[in-house]
Amino acid sequence: MSNLILGIAAYLDYLIGDPWGWLHPVQVMGWAIDKYTKIAIAHITQPYWRRWAGVLLCWGTILGTGGISWLIIYACRWLHPALGIAIEAIALASCFAGRSLRRAAEDVLAATAAGDLDLARSKLKLYVGRDTEQLTIPAIYRAILETVTENAIDGVMAPLFYAIVGSFIPIVGAVPLAMAYKAASTLDSMVGYRREPYADLGWCSAKSEDILTWLPCRLSVLTLSAISGKPLTVWRLCWRDARSDPSPNSGWSECAYAAALGVQVGGDNYYQGKVRAKPLLGDDLQPITPVIIDRALNLTRASSLLWLGLATIGLKS
Repeated sequence: MSNLILGIAAYLDYLIGDPWGWLHPVQVMGWAIDKYTKIAIAHITQPYWRRWAGVLLCWGTILGTGGISWLIIYACRWLHPALGIAIEAIALASCFAGRSLRRAAEDVLAATAAGDLDLARSKLKLYVGRDTEQLTIPAIYRAILETVTENAIDGVMAPLFYAIVGSFIPIVGAVPLAMAYKAASTLDSMVGYRREPYADLGWCSAKSEDILTWLPCRLSVLTLSAISGKPLTVWRLCWRDARSDPSPNSGWSECAYAAALGVQVGGDNYYQGKVRAKPLLGDDLQPITPVIIDRALNLTRASSLLWLGLATIGLKS
């Protein structure tokens, strides 16, 4: 049964992704996180207590999301096995962002292909946090590649990792662990900042997401190095460059893709008019192009399919 759920969910993400206008679990998580955050910021002023409020926010959201997911799946299975399979597969598919990442990249690339730089900049702004108003075409391509390679981990590979782990635990299942990870990722994206008013409230969320992503990120790097055909090069460049990135995970994922593709990412980005320098990752052997971006997306797809295949073999044995 676990094989069937994983397969259907992966195919749904490949086929349709997240349909526009549908309520997504992340939206519900985001609503709850936002409400709690506003109340905590308004009523808790001491850094010490804000930190404890952040711990409650973090693990209350992660464990609560996993628990509620488990109860919903259990109730649907109790009502009818077919309903349980359908809801479980749809819920798990919502944890994967493979189709969404591809759609976002293609959305911006379509504007650059049409020669409409202003449209490309405005579309890119929907998907990245950096300032896009002055970006050139090469800078837009770099931003797209950095986005799809960083989010390949927390949007595809890490949720898949936890879904597979949950599949090997019959009483748990794939969805609760994958949803719990999505909660951690959503927390990090909403409150996991070092700036105020999130520095104390979001520290636990940021650290927890780093820890939960560490293993699937390294396994993804190992997978990328294997399927790229040049494992020693990928690991050498990751060991040389990725450790200099302030993030314990995104530097490794971006560098692994850059090394596999023979390009370089990183450098100066502007956020709210202020420059922020990121370390250079990989060797600048060729320019970043739409073809390179497509290859990066295909590497993510190949990695996820390999994991699904190995999980299927393991679950059958």
